[in-house]
Amino acid sequence: MDKIVALAKRRGFFYPGSDLYGGLANTYDYGPMGVELLRNIKNLWWLTFVTKRADMVGLDASIISHHRIWEASGHVASFADAMVDCKNCRLRIRADHLIEDWIEKNKDARKKAHISEKLTKEELDKAFEIGKVEGWSVEKYDEFILLFNVQCPNCAEHDWTKVRKFNQLFPVQLGLVEGEGGAGYLRGETAQGMFVNFQNVVNSTRVRLPFGIAQIGKSFRNEITPGNSIFRTIEFEQGEIEYFFDPNKTNWEEKFEEWKKIMWHFVTKKLGIKEENLRWRPHTDEERSFYSKRTEDLEYKFPFGIKELWGLAYRTNYDLTQHQEFSKKDLSITDPQTNEKILPHVIEPAVGINRLVLAVLVDAYKEEDPSTGSGQARVVLSLPAHLAPVKVAVFPLLANKPELTEKAKEVLAMLQNDINGKVQWDDRGNIGKRYLAQDEVGTPFCVTIDFNSLEDKAVTVRDRDTAKQERVKIEELVGYINERLK
Repeated sequence: MDKIVALAKRRGFFYPGSDLYGGLANTYDYGPMGVELLRNIKNLWWLTFVTKRADMVGLDASIISHHRIWEASGHVASFADAMVDCKNCRLRIRADHLIEDWIEKNKDARKKAHISEKLTKEELDKAFEIGKVEGWSVEKYDEFILLFNVQCPNCAEHDWTKVRKFNQLFPVQLGLVEGEGGAGYLRGETAQGMFVNFQNVVNSTRVRLPFGIAQIGKSFRNEITPGNSIFRTIEFEQGEIEYFFDPNKTNWEEKFEEWKKIMWHFVTKKLGIKEENLRWRPHTDEERSFYSKRTEDLEYKFPFGIKELWGLAYRTNYDLTQHQEFSKKDLSITDPQTNEKILPHVIEPAVGINRLVLAVLVDAYKEEDPSTGSGQARVVLSLPAHLAPVKVAVFPLLANKPELTEKAKEVLAMLQNDINGKVQWDDRGNIGKRYLAQDEVGTPFCVTIDFNSLEDKAVTVRDRDTAKQERVKIEELVGYINERLK
C-alpha cells in the first residue's frame, strides 16, 4: 500500500489534501492523472447504468439540503459512529475499526478469552470468525477493549476513554438568520436527494415502475478514523441508484440477485478487477440497518484487508414513508392499469467511486521481475485501456532535433484529433526513462518518432504490457491504436 500511495503522489494521481500547510486528515486532492482516471470511471458508471438503460433516469441534487430531510431520514438521530480516544497519544478512532483491525492481527486471542457478562460466547466466536463487529453497542465495544487489553495502533498503549457516539453529519448555517430557519446539512449520502425528488421525477418524465434514479456526486461524512489513503475520506464521490418497484408485482429477492450479477459484471468486466480478489458478504443482523431486510457488500481484497467496495440493500419503502410523514405530502405513484396508489419499495446499489479508483489501482499495480520481460526492473499499471488516464504518449527520439519534434507534433495533433482519450507529449530525458514513466501511469501505447520516420513515414509503437515494439505507418496509426483501445 505504501508503494501505491507513493506512486500516486509521484505520478499525479492524488495528493494529501492541504499538503502545502501540512495536510488535513482524511482529505485528498486528485492530480492530473487522478482526475482523468476518476472521470473515466464515473463516465463508464454513468454510461452503463443510466445512458444504456431504458429503465433509468439521472439526477444531480444539491449538496446542501434542508435539515428536515436528515431528520426524516434518521441521520440526525442515528447517523453516528462509536468512537474511542487513546489517553496517551490522543488518537481518535472508530471502535469497530480498532477492534476489527486488532482481530485481524490476533486471531488466536479468542482461545484465551473468558466469557463476560456483556459479550456472549456466540458473539465472540462470530466476531473472530468474520472479523466484523459493526453495529455493537458502546457497552460491548468497551467490554471487548477491556477483555482483550486492546493496544493503541499508534503508540501501543492500552489506556482508552469510554466509547461514545459521534455524529457524522456536517451542519451548515445559511444566510444571516440564526436558528432553525437557516439550518442545513452537507449531505451524508446522495440517496436522500433521490427520495425527496421522487415525485418531481415521476411528474416530469414518463417513467413507470419499475425504474431507477441514479446520481453521481459528492457526499460528506465527518470520519474519525484514518482512512487508508482515499479509501475513507470526509469528502467522497458516490455513485448511487434507487431502484423503485411495486412489491406486489416484482419479487424483491429476484431483483436483488439480478443487481448482484450486474454489479459483479461491472467490476470484473468493465473495470477489469480480478475475480479472485472479490467476494460477497451478507451483513449480520446487528450490522444491517433496521429498515433494511437484506444488505450485502461486494468486498475487495485491499492491501490493508478485505473491505467494502460496493453495497447493495433492500430498503423497503422506509425512506418514502418517512419523507411522506415529515413533509405531509403524498409520495405515492398510481398504477396506470389498476389506478391503485403505491408507495414503491427500493433496492439500492451504492458505491464509493473513490474506492473503485483505489481498487483499480491496486489491482493493476505490478512490479516486473528484472529477469523477465524487458530485462529492466519496472513498475507497471496494467489498467484497462479504456480507463487509462493517458491513451497514447508521443515522443520525439531527441528533443533538440527540430526535424524530429516537428514531425512528432504533427503525429500528436493527428492523434489528439482522432483518438478518444488524452494524448500526451513527452520529450524529457532519454527514451528509456520516458517509457518507465508512462508505464507507471498506465499508458497503453508510446509512439516514438525517429530519424527513420522522416524517410519511411512510419513510427515505433511500444505496448505497455509486453514492452514489445512494432513499426506502424503514420497513415495507419489512428486505426491501429483505436482498434486496440476497444
